Amino acid sequence: MHTIDLRSDTVSEPTPAMRQAMANAVVGDDVYDEDPTVHQLQNDAAAMFGKEAGLFVTSGTQGNLIALLTHCERGTEIITGDKAHTFMYEAGGMSSLGGIMPHIVPVQEDGTLRLDDIKAAIRGNNEHFPRTRLITIENTQGTVGGVPLSVDYTNRVAEIAKSHGLKFHIDGARIFNAAAACGVPVSELTENADSVTFCLSKGLCAPVGSVLVGSRDFIKEARRVRKVLGGGMRQAGVLAAAGLIGLHEMSQRLHEDHANAALLAEGLSEIPGVQVLSQHTNFVFFWLEDNAKLAPKAFEKAMADHHIIMRPYPGHERKYRCVLHYWITRERVEIVLNTMKTVLG
Repeated sequence: MHTIDLRSDTVSEPTPAMRQAMANAVVGDDVYDEDPTVHQLQNDAAAMFGKEAGLFVTSGTQGNLIALLTHCERGTEIITGDKAHTFMYEAGGMSSLGGIMPHIVPVQEDGTLRLDDIKAAIRGNNEHFPRTRLITIENTQGTVGGVPLSVDYTNRVAEIAKSHGLKFHIDGARIFNAAAACGVPVSELTENADSVTFCLSKGLCAPVGSVLVGSRDFIKEARRVRKVLGGGMRQAGVLAAAGLIGLHEMSQRLHEDHANAALLAEGLSEIPGVQVLSQHTNFVFFWLEDNAKLAPKAFEKAMADHHIIMRPYPGHERKYRCVLHYWITRERVEIVLNTMKTVLG
């Protein structure tokens, strides 16, 4: 990757080892449930998360939607955050395809939903109300800066769900980043969840795919929902082979991305016209101040002229999000900082 693209870790490309594994993958027809590499990915993911079974899906959005459609009937309600990916960035799939109503509560600056807000959102047994079926949280919470949620907090939400007879789903697109930040196995963050999705792309660098994990009965039904959504794939082992490397190898190096993000934030704090807003896990948010040498569009062009891509966060002309990943090395962080000092100095 010659261009330094800081827009998102979704732009990460497969590693050389992944490309080799994809070329040599043993495959079968996964719609017939006969792809051995997909089987290995699903089984290994389930074991790593402490669940009974897994399902390879095309994306995190599809994985979340499958989970919601499996847990909830039409006309029921889920409790989710007002800044959650499931609510903001998944095209209203739960409503348009599942007839599921989101009951949103505020996402706090630390990425959590207040426990009292969750409890207050649970509907009573009244024929006028939709029935609450599910609580969902996102870890890390991307919209407020890649904030990791703790084991203790996750278990508290799980206890609320259990005590009210509700299901509990975790959108764990970057759950391995949370595990790295908290210094715990990923299974500790998901032990009491009924289902979890996680992305093999993003920081894990696989080109395509996510995995949904849960109980054996849940995954059996989820597989049927995946088929309804057109998510059944044939020789998907070509993709699962890259996912296996992401799962076992790339998940163990994410602390490097976090360290590089901290280095970037420290350097940005020394550049005139730049205010660092936050740094958590592999996310850095900064504000281009009114007194900066360049206005946002001119700043973006100047950086692009040096083969560095930055874009403002949606809805905020001067707020920028930088997301670190395998291909944004320490050396490239230093290039970014030196370039910004040049164009803004």
